[in-house]
Amino acid sequence: MERRKIAAGIGEVLWDMLPSGPKPGGAPANFAYHISQMGFDGHVVSAVGDDASGRELTDIFKDRKISADIQTVPFPTGRVEVKVDTRGIPEYDIKENVAWDNIVFTDKLEQLASEASAVCFETLACRTAVSRATIRRFLDVAGDACLKIYDINLRQDFWSPEIIEGNLAKTDILKINDDEMKTVAGVFSLCGDCLEDYSETLMRRYGLKMLVLTCGTDGSHVFVNDGSHSFLPTPKVDVADTVGAGDSFTAAFVAAVLSGKPVAEAHAFAVGISAYVCSCEGAMPALPQSLLAGLA
Repeated sequence: MERRKIAAGIGEVLWDMLPSGPKPGGAPANFAYHISQMGFDGHVVSAVGDDASGRELTDIFKDRKISADIQTVPFPTGRVEVKVDTRGIPEYDIKENVAWDNIVFTDKLEQLASEASAVCFETLACRTAVSRATIRRFLDVAGDACLKIYDINLRQDFWSPEIIEGNLAKTDILKINDDEMKTVAGVFSLCGDCLEDYSETLMRRYGLKMLVLTCGTDGSHVFVNDGSHSFLPTPKVDVADTVGAGDSFTAAFVAAVLSGKPVAEAHAFAVGISAYVCSCEGAMPALPQSLLAGLA
């Protein structure tokens, strides 16, 4: 298979315990699922427990045609209690000492890393030394030919400045929301007076190729290291919940960039996909062909 058609999401897989019932989730799994609908071989790299919920997750990934490089380890399958407010914004209670905290590097992962055209990773799965070492090694093996996307994804207190900085050093595209940017700006004493200034400082400091800044209903930005900048407003939709919307944005943007679309077109495609996901319950709805036609 051509390297350009393989995209991996590495980190947590889990059950989102939503008010409407349990749904499969985890940012890397959401990324792999959505990019697999866009003509890529989406791989989710993670771990589940030797339990019924873990087996059900792996069966779901198979049914949805996601390549699942998922280990079975002697820890329970991950679970997140999700409360959704009246605006559809989720609040998470993420359980600790679970399977995805214990992803180990294997020969199979080394082979996948050497073939991948893109890998999406985030901060949460780096909360333990075991999974953090596996993620960092995967990125190293993937090399310069692989596009590395860091969705910073700050959750609860499962992060540190050291983890963020270590990840940024391996990043091509950073995806971050406005609240996370304010946190990072304070922690790293970023220069400037506004979110755009902070974004440009991060770009320079860590040699990023692009930075995607999402600002909820206030729109989204893409900053490029050639000095160009794309801004788009957020479409108005009837929001069911926003779980997984950011992950679908990331998948759509990466798929469009790797398909040769200009940044502005990739940005528009991502905005449309994420707006649709907001209108659906759960993180993994099927995407309509009318939206996917934007990649043609």
